[in-house]
Amino acid sequence: MIQRIVPFLFALVFTAGSLFGQAPKPKPKALAKPTSILDLQDGDTFVFLGDSITHQCLYTQYIEDFFYTRYPERRIKFHNAGVSGDKAGDALARFEEDVASFKPKYVSVLLGMNDGRYEDFSSETFAIYQRDMRAIGEQIVGLRSTAIGLSPTLFDHHQLANELENNPNYRFKSREFSEQYNALMAFYGAWLRGESGESGIPYINFYGPLNDMTEKQRRTQPDFTLVPDAIHPEAAGQFIMAYEFLWQLTPDRRGVSSIGISKGKKGWVAGKAGGEVTDLIVSDEADSVTFKFLAPALPWVVPEVESGNEKLKWPSPLGARAGYRLTAAGHRMSNERLKIVGLKPGSYELKIDDVVVGNYSHAQLGSKVELQSNEATPQYQQALKVAKLNRERNDKAVRPLRDTWGKVKGIRRKLDAAGESNKFEAEFTKVKPRIDELKALAASFEDQIYEAACPILRKYEVVHVDSNK
Repeated sequence: MIQRIVPFLFALVFTAGSLFGQAPKPKPKALAKPTSILDLQDGDTFVFLGDSITHQCLYTQYIEDFFYTRYPERRIKFHNAGVSGDKAGDALARFEEDVASFKPKYVSVLLGMNDGRYEDFSSETFAIYQRDMRAIGEQIVGLRSTAIGLSPTLFDHHQLANELENNPNYRFKSREFSEQYNALMAFYGAWLRGESGESGIPYINFYGPLNDMTEKQRRTQPDFTLVPDAIHPEAAGQFIMAYEFLWQLTPDRRGVSSIGISKGKKGWVAGKAGGEVTDLIVSDEADSVTFKFLAPALPWVVPEVESGNEKLKWPSPLGARAGYRLTAAGHRMSNERLKIVGLKPGSYELKIDDVVVGNYSHAQLGSKVELQSNEATPQYQQALKVAKLNRERNDKAVRPLRDTWGKVKGIRRKLDAAGESNKFEAEFTKVKPRIDELKALAASFEDQIYEAACPILRKYEVVHVDSNK
């Protein structure tokens, strides 16, 4: 395989160079300073523009879950603008109604998988991709919005071979694919990285982490895949994408809370916790601690089942929680810590709102315990309710909306092929009431989501227990 890919990559370098010209050699451009912080405030709108990988409503959903639970005091609006099968030119054709009308602060762009046509490198095909991606960028700039370039994802050749050999129902069985298509996606992503750097816009690398994680897991599981149909990342892969999106854009709240209680010169005190500790009481024997705590946020939680009401055409055998574990997302992006120093030696029971959530030694509590992935805690269950509501929003409103936009694309293509493009507006008018209905349904779910995400004052009890019982 390496023998085939290496000369192919050299061919890409020299062919791409001919697109830009070789003489005279241009001077290197000074790179603009990119935006490194995703700054979404109350009332802001974020649009995810893309193809079927965005249409799946998974990585987008997990990013939404993060913001709903991490910034419950901000009403941030999200709009999924992915359509299955889209190339950059298709996204450009619907840009005004599907993107610009939302007046977004940010627009992420995930395209490329279809733009390469699943064929070997073609300078003409690549030039079309460049032209249309630049046009999308210009449209976003025209809105005074910030574009975020997202690299193409992994095309899994190993999984393709497995499907072709073992799955008679594989839906791409009759299609031909370039043997170097994953390398081609790397090339498209490298061009987008350079273009983003010159423009000073954020660029998120999905390709590298998805390939790296797959290679790592295949050292012990040879047939491991994050892309069951070779093209569309399943929920675990999509969670890794969401994690990388957030990790690389460094939102200002990477943790949930950090409660620290210790005995000082003037008695027991609670340090800065990312929230407010009140009503702190510690027994004279230092064998029980009670307090109340109002956290500013909830942990980042994903449901175990990906869809609540339908069988998706994109399979998801691993599930999002596998991606959560593979990335250590809880520890890195959702840490919820409790630390109590100076307790009497022994074992302790931790209750939150009268619910037993765990047993820990004084040494563990003195070091710290992490609660963000503890499903017994009331705050985890509250966050799970938020995530399930958002899953329902995506199942019942967002994905059907994207399906409707897929039909709009079909109408546009049919009319263009018949030379009747002038009839598009009249045909679109017939579909628009359904689009508006689904947009309103999505908005109604947002009201429920923000109500469910509102922080709640919690009562904590840490009590010494007989370890021999």
